[in-house]
Amino acid sequence: MALVPCQVLRMAILLSYCSILCNYKAIEMPSHQTYGGSWKFLTFIDLVIQAVFFGICVLTDLSSLLTRGSGNQEQERQLKKLISLRDWMLAVLAFPVGVFVVAVFWIIYAYDREMIYPKLLDNFIPGWLNHGMHFKA
Repeated sequence: MALVPCQVLRMAILLSYCSILCNYKAIEMPSHQTYGGSWKFLTFIDLVIQAVFFGICVLTDLSSLLTRGSGNQEQERQLKKLISLRDWMLAVLAFPVGVFVVAVFWIIYAYDREMIYPKLLDNFIPGWLNHGMHFKA
């Protein structure tokens, strides 16, 4: 039951998304106290979707490690459902929303930074957190 490098990578990505979300929620910004809070920003919604997706990936990896070679039909059926959920979430939510957020943010940022990310936000959000929220490799 050795861990494969891609499973370790998924765990690291999940932890990085969780740390970015925690740091983002710790920032005191006036817009977080208005209607909708952080949920009105597509970037925040994308971060939550990505964190949930990688959480499901880690859960799938752990389940496949634990059920490997057991021969239990019920566990195999549950694992197949979990894999289908992971694949559906990637195809319907994680990939399209992630690509849209990154592409639109950086295109508008290159065109006119003040339109999408004013310099005033540099006082609230550090540069590394901005790049962590808007860069998906």
